[in-house]
Amino acid sequence: MTTSEARVQELLTEHPVIDGHNDLPIAFYELCGYDLDAHDLSGSVPSLHTDLPRLRTGHVGAQFWSLWVPQDEHSVRRTFEQVDFVHRLVERFPAWLQLASTADDVDAAIKAGRVASLMGMEGGHSIGESLGVLRVMRELGVRYMTLTHNNNVSWADSATDEPVLGGLNEFGEEVIREMNRIGMLVDLSHVSADTMRHALRVTSAPAIFSHSSARAICDVPRNAPDDVLETLAGNDGVCMVTFVPYFVSQAYVDWVKGAKEAQPDLNPMNPADQAKLAESYDVPKPEVTLDDVVEHVDHVRGIAGVDHIGLGGDYDGCPEFPTGLADVASYPALFEALADRGWNDTELAKLASGNILRVLRAADDAAA
Repeated sequence: MTTSEARVQELLTEHPVIDGHNDLPIAFYELCGYDLDAHDLSGSVPSLHTDLPRLRTGHVGAQFWSLWVPQDEHSVRRTFEQVDFVHRLVERFPAWLQLASTADDVDAAIKAGRVASLMGMEGGHSIGESLGVLRVMRELGVRYMTLTHNNNVSWADSATDEPVLGGLNEFGEEVIREMNRIGMLVDLSHVSADTMRHALRVTSAPAIFSHSSARAICDVPRNAPDDVLETLAGNDGVCMVTFVPYFVSQAYVDWVKGAKEAQPDLNPMNPADQAKLAESYDVPKPEVTLDDVVEHVDHVRGIAGVDHIGLGGDYDGCPEFPTGLADVASYPALFEALADRGWNDTELAKLASGNILRVLRAADDAAA
């Protein structure tokens, strides 16, 4: 074991990772319809990026389980079904998992040797334009809400839809204020840059990006621009850097765009389609690696500061991940790379968990 490996193992034992975004709920639904008898997550489940032994290997001490459902007339019901799945998951594996809703809950779970299980709704469509539903979700333990997913909601513009509002409307501002009041974190991943800026003007509590990277390095609208990262620091929030290749590597983004032009019927980001694509598109897919993620981590640190950065891998939300970051067991490799770049233990501990715990406590205090 190298010096960096030993150092990181010791550090992550004391300061385990709190990851901002994992799509296991929808991945498990698509795999087996939420049937916890169909696949034993306390053993190896190779078809997923996540199982309990790999969480332990990756030194994950707390996980925000993403509640993502399609944006349609059934969104609210299906979100409640995902809340139910997370509750049943924790009940099924009490030696591994512990439900958490506050920063103190997270501390207690980690102290007990379990993975603190938090929840975050991925898209404002999950509340059906109802502050009552928002409040009930918080009572059930949902800790953050991403204001939009890939499409606009009536009260907020998405990063990947045509802008309508130029940010938020009056109801959108009311949603933010109610989230602050009940202690639900405002998550700015997926929203347009104008919505990011608007929400940061309105919120009275620290905001987060649960799974976004730096737009200055990879120019896609899902990533955070530098001016927003600077404002986020002033808000005392946290940008949790994601590992998704399309948000991490500009070369990969450019390849995907070229591949889509060559074969519009295929999805270049789907490994099953990549083999077919290779028959007619002779541009090789660029390799995306752990080093690409390190560049984003260092950039966000440089713009927002070391107190305003975390990790949100988005495992089980994307078909492929960078070389070196294949699944939830991979976090130590990222910390070793950062240690080799000169990050000290205090800085690594903030990245792992200290920063997002601070934000959780601030939201708890604001709600109290």
